[in-house]
Amino acid sequence: MSVIRSAGLRGFRATVAELGGNAEEFAAQAGLPIAALDADDLLVSDRAMATTLEIAAERLQCPDLGLRIATRQDLGMLGPLALAIRNASTLADALECTSRYLFVHARALSLTLEPDPYGDRSVTALHYGVTEGQPITIQGTDLGLAFLHRTLLRLTDGPYGLRSVELPYRPLAARDIYEQFFGAPVRFDRPVALLRVPGSLAARPVPGRDEQLGRLAMAFLAEQAADAGDSIVPHVRAAVQQLLGTTAPEISSVAQLLMLHPRTLQRRLAAGHTRFADILDQVRRTEARRYLTTTDLPMSQIASLLGLSEQSTFTRSCQRWWAATPSAVRRDHALAPP
Repeated sequence: MSVIRSAGLRGFRATVAELGGNAEEFAAQAGLPIAALDADDLLVSDRAMATTLEIAAERLQCPDLGLRIATRQDLGMLGPLALAIRNASTLADALECTSRYLFVHARALSLTLEPDPYGDRSVTALHYGVTEGQPITIQGTDLGLAFLHRTLLRLTDGPYGLRSVELPYRPLAARDIYEQFFGAPVRFDRPVALLRVPGSLAARPVPGRDEQLGRLAMAFLAEQAADAGDSIVPHVRAAVQQLLGTTAPEISSVAQLLMLHPRTLQRRLAAGHTRFADILDQVRRTEARRYLTTTDLPMSQIASLLGLSEQSTFTRSCQRWWAATPSAVRRDHALAPP
């Protein structure tokens, strides 16, 4: 299973509401956890996220939905990667960092610098793609390219000389909608998704960079890359987060999502010196604190979202995690100084 941070849906709920739709209905139809609509750091199935976008675009008769959502997003949704990008010395460094560490945000996405497909030596192509074997979706690709375009606008404090946009499909939205958004010619039915930019763009310095923050961000990203490795644990955590509140988070369900036999999954977890029960408990603890400190949801609903059958079970878990009741955790957070 390939996963993506739920931050990729930032702006989806507001855009859908503006168009008169129900974001939760579309998410449920695609098998996406409802919690992903309002949180940045859930790891969810990228296929479920892409399907949510496609369902919403079709039901709302809004073929440029991805472009509209992009106008509500900003670089900050990339978390630590955003910090490294904002504090890179040049745009070339920012793009190289994005290419190397985009997996922190989404494992199936890639961003690479390539020669111009039309042979213009003064032009560089930014290739936005998905891992081989993953489907290319219209709204997801529109959203990704639009986000990249708007990020370049911010990093350069204005127009950056975009030559053309290449799309690997023929969308339902009119060409002039795309060209008005990007401010450049847009070509359909091309081999891959590209932004063609001036070759000199890479040498431009990033304004307002902080060298020390840049080094810290890069060190953090390198540490995350080393920790990810071939470990199955991050994938299990992501699968558990996806299942919480929708179905029983049992090892058999997680193994099915990861396309593994349950016994194989148990062996791989044991090799990493952990157990499924430990991961489930850790995810529940993290999600419980988030619900208690960032929402006003009733305790019974939080218990259900955590996959606990009774509110009393939730209360006992909180006592074990923090030696406090759920109400006390919520109250103490509200009284804490900012």
